Amino acid sequence: MDDPRGRRPVDPRSGMSAPTGDGRVGIRDGVGGSGGSDDRERRAEAHRLDTHEVILLLGTDPDRGLSSDEAKSRLERWGPNSLPQAGGSGILVRLLRQFHHPLIYVLLVAALVALLLDEPVDSAVIMAVVLANAVIGFVQESRAEAALDALRAMVRTRAKVVRDGAPHSVDSEDLVPGDLVHLAAGDKVPADLRLVRPAELRVDESALTGESLPVSKDESALPVETVVADRRNMIWSGTLVTGGTGTGVVVATGGETELGEIHRLVGGADTLATPLTRKLDSFSKVLTVAILALAAVTFVLGLLRGDELGLTFTAAVALAVAAIPEGLPAVVTITLAIGVARMARRQAVIRRLPCVETLGGTTVICSDKTGTLTRNEMTVRRVWTPDAVFTVEGTGYAPEGTVVGPDGEPLPDATAGGEALRWTLLAGVACNDARLTHEAESDRWKLIGDPTEGALLAVGAKLGLDPAGVGTELPRLDTVPFSSRRRRMVTLHEHPAEGGTVTLVKGAVEGLLPICEREMGADGLPRPLDREAVERAVEELAGRGLRVLATAMRTGPAGAHSLNGAGEGEDGEAHDGKAHDGKGEGSGFVLTGLHAMMDPPRDAARDSVATCRRAGIEVKMITGDHMATARAVATDLGLPTDRPGAVVTGGELAAMPPEEYRTALREATVLARVSPEQKLRMVEALQQSDEVVAMTGDGVNDAPALRQADIGVAMGRGGTEVAKEASDAVLLDDDFSTIEAAVEEGRGVFDNLSKFIVWILPTSMGQALVILAAIVMGTALPVLPTQILWVNMTTAVLLGLMLAFEPRERGIMDRPPRSPSQPLLTRALGLRVLLVGVLIVAAAMWLFSYERSIGASDEAARTAAMNVVIAVQVFYLFSCRSLRQPAWRVGFFTNPWILLGVGLQIIAQVFITYVPVMNTLFHTEPIGLDTWARILALAALASVVVAIDKRLRPGAL
Repeated sequence: MDDPRGRRPVDPRSGMSAPTGDGRVGIRDGVGGSGGSDDRERRAEAHRLDTHEVILLLGTDPDRGLSSDEAKSRLERWGPNSLPQAGGSGILVRLLRQFHHPLIYVLLVAALVALLLDEPVDSAVIMAVVLANAVIGFVQESRAEAALDALRAMVRTRAKVVRDGAPHSVDSEDLVPGDLVHLAAGDKVPADLRLVRPAELRVDESALTGESLPVSKDESALPVETVVADRRNMIWSGTLVTGGTGTGVVVATGGETELGEIHRLVGGADTLATPLTRKLDSFSKVLTVAILALAAVTFVLGLLRGDELGLTFTAAVALAVAAIPEGLPAVVTITLAIGVARMARRQAVIRRLPCVETLGGTTVICSDKTGTLTRNEMTVRRVWTPDAVFTVEGTGYAPEGTVVGPDGEPLPDATAGGEALRWTLLAGVACNDARLTHEAESDRWKLIGDPTEGALLAVGAKLGLDPAGVGTELPRLDTVPFSSRRRRMVTLHEHPAEGGTVTLVKGAVEGLLPICEREMGADGLPRPLDREAVERAVEELAGRGLRVLATAMRTGPAGAHSLNGAGEGEDGEAHDGKAHDGKGEGSGFVLTGLHAMMDPPRDAARDSVATCRRAGIEVKMITGDHMATARAVATDLGLPTDRPGAVVTGGELAAMPPEEYRTALREATVLARVSPEQKLRMVEALQQSDEVVAMTGDGVNDAPALRQADIGVAMGRGGTEVAKEASDAVLLDDDFSTIEAAVEEGRGVFDNLSKFIVWILPTSMGQALVILAAIVMGTALPVLPTQILWVNMTTAVLLGLMLAFEPRERGIMDRPPRSPSQPLLTRALGLRVLLVGVLIVAAAMWLFSYERSIGASDEAARTAAMNVVIAVQVFYLFSCRSLRQPAWRVGFFTNPWILLGVGLQIIAQVFITYVPVMNTLFHTEPIGLDTWARILALAALASVVVAIDKRLRPGAL
């Protein structure tokens, strides 16, 4: 219990708080605290303590673990072992958010004014437009939230703990500090653990640190300054055990784990607006100010002319309604939703709609290496024997691919390459504790165990050496597991064919050469070991970024069931109890060959990288792996690595001043040994250089940068929960090539949005100018507010929306990305919008005046004016199908939705023109065929003028 002064006793050796009298210490008050930065700092130093100190401080028992009551108490006190989840917005908040848009505000005011002016029909139509837009946005956002929930539910694990002296299986969320956890190959680590009893434990920490190879663990205390990636006595939440067994005590759970630290870093990163939302917000603000200014000018001009106050105000409202592209928010949302659906068919799930377009504007892709550009499956690429070098084709753990001999011909089986090759492969398969299983549902091969051993099983299977057959040929009698100090694994087998035994060894070259005196030739006969040739081969293979493992064998008489010398213990004691120095009785091994392996690039990654670079998108590979490995993978992917500054490390960048840092970052294509904080800083630096940055990754270490990037892309199949939560998009197939497809779709979406905006703005501007011209000229309004709303909404849905279905134009990935500073409308397209707006004004004003001059009523003249506006839009729609090419080159039937929309629009115009109830609601009146002829003639004339302008001044996206 705490002493009367409220202070906790301090352990004199560690300087950390000791257990309380009730046996409950606090990991949160000591090693793993939740009380702020001081507690987190003490927790971060757990690696420097001896195991007995950790046990003492956690108030637990190294054999019996916690009691059930104590575990329950700690769970109530410290909460579940889960990452903090930000509370999502409620339904009402998400619904109200759909109204947060400048153009919507103007529409709401217009609806209120119409109601005050006793125009309930006009007010109802405006509100219907606003509500329709809100519902569309709300539904899309809800679907995105549901997709995120489904992804989060994919991550769940169980933990094997000791409580009350007995083993239990509990949900990982129920773990508490002080729990004793058992781990074995294949287990996912459920919390941050301090090892107390490891047995050749190896852990895949790639998700947290980016290190592609498993890390060997032990329980020795380490210096306090040891970085996370080098803390061999700690196992981190979210990592995966690949080999051996071990017992650890929980020192941190939930948000206090290293994974939780990164989760906090993710939460601190800014969620940036996308280029599209920034441009639309800016565009909407400018448009709103312009609309309100025009409405004010209209109102003042009316008053100066002495017009009635009510009529003048109605005209000002009509101008505002006319100028607002009511369909813009809805059509933008629908267009993006169509892009989401297209991307989903290409295995990319988009969490936020505007991110569809962001991908299309990407200028730099910062890609994680392990599991994103590479398969995260170790694969043997070369097999070296003293007489030959063999090339291995095929990637991953599937037993598919061939082994090619020095003559370039594929080998039919292991014996065809000589005895040295056969024994090299036999040693890789027999001296091995991993297993490969085939998942029928996904048609994938899954590894249980160490990735290096999985690679050895796969290359053996390519030449017919399956583990079951090898186990029958060479039954195992004894094993000395891999040791990080010995750096080799040894197995003893019966050798029925020779009537004796055979000892097989595999491991690091420096762990095998001291016990080898001879090497095996292709004929199977031993000869003196050429150490210099072996070292040259190792240097050459390592220079390619390959990890090299050596294999050796030694035969013995029947009944010699011992592993003399080959299995020396950590203190130099032999497995059979005899001391050896690696020579004499402990020697006599014959080197059979070398396996050279790497985590290979994904099958389609090379082509995807080439396509992105051809499209003007810079690809940077960012990894926590070593420089040699990173360089080799990048070279294999086709990234430039030979020019100065192409390959740098995170440490080199960290030592640079800011200006030099930004220059080096722009020049680099490969960035190795990079920490999570450095990834975040890199993304921020690129954004400060006005780049649109896409960051891809799957590990926890990628999450902060995923969050900060303009578009964060996580892996759905192999990605961590934190990475998915931090991302804007998730790739269901974990394939980098899907990024290329998503960029292509994103460019198509932006093209179609640009086409829609270029198409809809002239209508809004033209109708507004018609109202303004009528006020200036002192004539009746050619088009009423309700008719304007009809034009804006029906054409936006039936005509403009059909542009969202336009197929991608040819060569879309052969042009450079647009500049992030480029506005929605270029100068050329802005001039085209102005031209079409003037044509609409001229056509509507002339036809309205002409119809009245030949005796038509105001209602009939307005009906003609409304129809000519729509007719010009229909003709202009076909021109907007391509902003670069003539309309006839696009193909009349390449987008059947356009034809359907035009047909429906014609039916709608017939309906509003000739149906009595519509005549009453919208103040229209039937018109004759001669009027229709004039409408079509004016629309055709406008189309010719636009075609001439398009040829003389082509638009540029």
